[in-house]
Amino acid sequence: MQRWWLLGRLRAVPGPTRLLLLTQLAFNVGFYLVLPFLAVHLAQDLMLAGWAVGLVLGVRTFSQQGLFALGGALADRFGTRPAVLAGCALRVTGFAILALAGDLWSVLVGAVLTGLAGALFSPAVEAALAEQGAGLERRGTITRSELFALFAVCGEVGAVAGPLLGALLLRVDFALVCLVAAGAFVLIGLAHVRWLPRSAPRHATEPVLAGWSEVLGNRVFWLFALCYSGYLLSHNQLYLALPAELQRAGHPWALGWLFALASLLVVLGQLPMADWARARLGPRRALPLGFALLSAAFAVVALDVWAAPGWGALTPAVSMVVLLTFGQMLAVPTAQDLVADLAAERRLGAHFGFLSSVGGLAVLVGGAGVGHLLDGFGALPWVVLAGVPALGGAALWLLIGRVREGHPVPDSEQ
Repeated sequence: MQRWWLLGRLRAVPGPTRLLLLTQLAFNVGFYLVLPFLAVHLAQDLMLAGWAVGLVLGVRTFSQQGLFALGGALADRFGTRPAVLAGCALRVTGFAILALAGDLWSVLVGAVLTGLAGALFSPAVEAALAEQGAGLERRGTITRSELFALFAVCGEVGAVAGPLLGALLLRVDFALVCLVAAGAFVLIGLAHVRWLPRSAPRHATEPVLAGWSEVLGNRVFWLFALCYSGYLLSHNQLYLALPAELQRAGHPWALGWLFALASLLVVLGQLPMADWARARLGPRRALPLGFALLSAAFAVVALDVWAAPGWGALTPAVSMVVLLTFGQMLAVPTAQDLVADLAAERRLGAHFGFLSSVGGLAVLVGGAGVGHLLDGFGALPWVVLAGVPALGGAALWLLIGRVREGHPVPDSEQ
């Protein structure tokens, strides 16, 4: 039933908007075809040292997350279509290089290009959805928060399908995995050439970085971005703290199953959660409630961190994944809708780009600290992790109270 409900929602939106949603699905299929298996390939096939594997993964992440602000500015200047096409071209090139790479330097070049590609097309797609969602909401077709919920579901479907297909292709060769992923991005690019309408960008006559001063001067948005970065730090613990907890509990094998559980919850629950948040809660309650669930996810592990090994020791980890996922489903579509409001519907690419870059910096700095605390500090890292979204949620509740009817409150009322 949920599958047909999702298809019905997709059919309800216009063709260009549907293309952007399906693009996110295809992006994630192509991305997750390769990335889950990259570290193993580097270590086992290319025989790279652990520090080199970590360097490649870190450089790839930084070249994407750290450059989102630049990618968003380019999308504002040149438009969604050129940004997506350039990103697809870079990712095709990056995956082709990874397929042929036999040494650290060529791997680094491929990793940087795949990351830079994401920095180009992700803010462009999010900004285009925010802009189109405003028009669809005015016409009563779908609310913008519902549109971002659909965006999340499509992305999650791709994130599930990608590793499954990648695991099958990996039986042949890692190079084949990379080349199939490159082919997926060729098809995405061709689809945008064929079906995404050309539209004149709003800021075509201005310098590429002209919007940065506008974003940097938006104090309410910066406070929002800083508070929201707690979500990104929390979500990143699925890759850092969750494996550590499963190792402590004696069940490291459960990691894949818990990732599958999180994906299943998003696919089945994101649309109903978004409907409920919109109809019953509103953004001022939905976003802090989502952050409260993020906080509870780490609190349950802190309460049981010294439990004896056994099947029952999986309970904190399972609870953590479930609560994190429900918090994500409440918080993310609501926050993405608010970004456009806080930006006053201007410079959307730059605003979405900066939001991601601030979160990436929080993950970089906070991840190092959390990693240190996880190394023998008992319940302390979980208490700290619980405190971050708790404080962020409280601050967001106060901040959203300053947003009226979808626009930032004028300075005189702040």
